Amino acid sequence: MHCPFCRHTDSRVIDSRTADDGSSIRRRRQCPECSRRFTTLETASLSVTKRSGAAEPFSRAKVLAGVRKACQGRPVTEDDLALLAQRVEESIRGQGSAEIDAHEVGMAILGPLRELDEVAYLRFASVYQAFDSLEDFDAAISVLRADRELREERESAEPDASRREARTP
Repeated sequence: MHCPFCRHTDSRVIDSRTADDGSSIRRRRQCPECSRRFTTLETASLSVTKRSGAAEPFSRAKVLAGVRKACQGRPVTEDDLALLAQRVEESIRGQGSAEIDAHEVGMAILGPLRELDEVAYLRFASVYQAFDSLEDFDAAISVLRADRELREERESAEPDASRREARTP
């Protein structure tokens, strides 16, 4: 690690702490040459392999850009998008692989996007799942409807169960 002040090729670690929920390490360093202190932030690299075979570092900004297009005109805030991108990155890093296929990144976006906005989900899914016909859209909409009905049934049954539990001694 080069000193950012005098460019000396060595530094001494004074303190290390985890940051960003354990996904990175913050180190406080001191240069033995000029005695000045500086901080470094170390993260594990994650590369994305594109269809062409080229690899590039994972970019949360690219996830945001793609999701932002799908959410255009939808009632979704920038905070919602930032949280979604963070969830996607955590999910991908949680797989424990240093390299991931670009298509897998797109697929990892689908779950959180589906929870955020169903219309944006359909827009995004039509690209990443390569919808070819109206039947593909119809099938995806049918799955969304079935899941929504199941979720509504659970939600309507939950208050009844909590009332029963409250009554029993």
